[in-house]
Amino acid sequence: MKMIKHCLTVLLLFINTALVIAQDAASYQTPPKVIADLLLAKPTPSVSIDGKAIWMLLSERNSYPTVEELGQPEIKVAGLRLNPNNFSPSRQTFINNFLLKNLKENKVYTITGLPANLLAGSVTWSPTENKIAFTHTSNNKVELYVIDVATKKASLISKRALNTVLGSPYTWVDDNTILYKSAVSIAANAPKKPITPKGPTIQQNLGKAAPSPTYQDLIKSPYDEQLFQFYATSQLVINKNGVETLSGKPCILSSFSLSPDKKFLLQKQLQHPFSYLVTANGFPSKMLVTELTGKTVKVLAELPSTEGTPSGYDNTQNVPRSFDWRDDEAATVTWAEPLDSGLIKKQVEYRDAVYAISAPFEGNAKLLFKTKLRYGGTTWGNENVALVSEISRSKQLIRVNLFNSSKGSMELLFERNQTDAYGNPGSPVTNKNKYGRNVITTIDNGTKLLMNNTTGSSPKGDLPFLARFDLATKQNEVIWRCNEGVYEYIVDILDANNLTVLSRKESQKDVPNYYIKNLKLKMADQAITNFTNPYPALEGVIKEKIKYKRADGVDLTGDLYLPAGYTKEKGPLPLVIWAYPREFNSAADAAQIRGSKDRFTTLSWGSPIYYVTQGYAVLDNAEMPIVASGNDKKPNDNFIEQLKLNAESAIGHLSGLGIADKNKVAVGGHSYGAFMTANLLAHTNWFKAGIARSGAYNRTLTPFGFQNEDRTYWQAPELYYNMSPFSYADKIKTPILLIHGEADDNTGTYPINSERLFAAIKGNGGTVRFVYLPYEAHGYRGKENVLHTLWEQFQWLEKYVKNTK
Repeated sequence: MKMIKHCLTVLLLFINTALVIAQDAASYQTPPKVIADLLLAKPTPSVSIDGKAIWMLLSERNSYPTVEELGQPEIKVAGLRLNPNNFSPSRQTFINNFLLKNLKENKVYTITGLPANLLAGSVTWSPTENKIAFTHTSNNKVELYVIDVATKKASLISKRALNTVLGSPYTWVDDNTILYKSAVSIAANAPKKPITPKGPTIQQNLGKAAPSPTYQDLIKSPYDEQLFQFYATSQLVINKNGVETLSGKPCILSSFSLSPDKKFLLQKQLQHPFSYLVTANGFPSKMLVTELTGKTVKVLAELPSTEGTPSGYDNTQNVPRSFDWRDDEAATVTWAEPLDSGLIKKQVEYRDAVYAISAPFEGNAKLLFKTKLRYGGTTWGNENVALVSEISRSKQLIRVNLFNSSKGSMELLFERNQTDAYGNPGSPVTNKNKYGRNVITTIDNGTKLLMNNTTGSSPKGDLPFLARFDLATKQNEVIWRCNEGVYEYIVDILDANNLTVLSRKESQKDVPNYYIKNLKLKMADQAITNFTNPYPALEGVIKEKIKYKRADGVDLTGDLYLPAGYTKEKGPLPLVIWAYPREFNSAADAAQIRGSKDRFTTLSWGSPIYYVTQGYAVLDNAEMPIVASGNDKKPNDNFIEQLKLNAESAIGHLSGLGIADKNKVAVGGHSYGAFMTANLLAHTNWFKAGIARSGAYNRTLTPFGFQNEDRTYWQAPELYYNMSPFSYADKIKTPILLIHGEADDNTGTYPINSERLFAAIKGNGGTVRFVYLPYEAHGYRGKENVLHTLWEQFQWLEKYVKNTK
């Protein structure tokens, strides 16, 4: 009997110990102080400058909200996350203070009248740029304020609470008139959930194909439908000099936009029945033109739910889409319709047609042009110049055409692979026309465009540029380019004729700041900000853009960070590789250099660079291209093999330089980077540890495609199985840290992915730790959660990488 009691005691102790090991302490931890200080450094203000370069608005933000703030009441419905107390989205990032700076006086002014505990958003200048509007979100309502630039005073102008549930909350008409969506009830009147439902929730399909992505937070019951109806219904209001007038009747107004002549509204109103398969943006809707009073002028289309959209990235519904105002005319609506029934497999000369109808919106629409690929949008200039884009996502192809509406002609200007960064000529510079709309700026009597490329990828790294594009020769002439040794790009063109511009300049040592410069006279730059380094602990850290080659000849790059004062004589370092795979149809495009060694290092919560302060070499943005091996092949056909080629070359290069210890390497990533990490651990033994945050690990849970893969599970079941690290969980013996937000809102990365992978690895005897962050979505925001994440990652690296035997 004593032996039995002793065995029971030992067994109970073993069980208790096992439980402690399986479910560790749940209190929040913090990383080393230097890492915490880097994370919580006050963010640099964002800036917005008026068109005359006289006034600059500085917007200041706090660093991270607390977990308690994240944990406030929230409704998840129709793909939305809402604050049930104030008719607004939850989980917003707010501005906490405004300042005005007069650039001529070089003087900063405080703004009076700002609400206490400011939570501002949706900031816009008025048409004359004499005023600035913003929303303020309090516990029980959203209000609209206007800053008078001359008096530096903010005033509350809304009497009715705003409804910002579906976004696009307001628009300026003129300096004294604003249109906005208002709430039609108070939160206390929200429908109450019945304890006993009237019956089961039933969905059915009667033989019609309805493939859909794995959206989160969908409507699941009749009660959810009632909630969405209640919170999404709004009343359009016209506020003129503080006097509110109702426009139309309450409805579920998804979006509204003002015509250039400010006489009409283009509205998208959501209709019943609400879908249980797609988000609110895909619900049945009505597109209509109304007067500002709300009177309907013309119903343009009654659109069905997007449930019936065929799978495949170049397929679309066989209905009108892309409704918008034409910016260079008083009141003309344009839209596209498919000519191939929305099916890319159909052999037709033209895929889409674009139509237009003008005020008074009577009669039939006029055909403007047809496109041979899917219509991607139009940037309007004038009757002679408009740029029309066509795209093929499956082929990674983009075409840009010149459309002359006065002649009804269209010609190809350039065509390039979307992944060809070197071949990107930039985006057309715009200016405001007589309607106050941004339209293409033409120069040299309308024969050329100004093209601004804020990235400027090149074999020397990113070097942004400004160019003249000749519409006749179709050639780009660079007239200004960022100097090597710094990273500078043009934010705005203040004067196209004299080439006075606003630029943002930085270097490895210099914090990003803003300058006014004249490219024609080449005068000394005028600094208009003087932001200082928020990260003194990173001073001396070594950063370089490294180049290396994988075994099949594809050139790769990455951003290498080394601890301050490090030299090779000190010996190899433990290495952290952080990456995110990308698909390419072209090996040449995959080999292009992206990024710049001359950028100032800024830190987000998800960066791996923190660990350079702890004695690690960090290879961030390590290129992990997945390249199609032939014309009839797709990138993912040999996904695993290419991942291995990428990782092997990075480890081999840095260990060959004597910088990294090849026996002390960790790999990590977020989202698709986490998917990559789990796959590398399942198929190699090159790493001592892995960190996988908020990933998808079982591709059968995303059966209608994922990332840039448009084949379905039933078309390519072997591909889905082989690409899923869950299929090989029994092979994952390298210690892996899984982290996931319990409220992940990203399509495809349900938390169940991490739950099931953890169970699978544990069940097969692997070493795994699973951290479930309360209230967090796909990106983490809560201060305590983010600090704890950095601690978890640091402890994992210290235990299994740096201090491994």
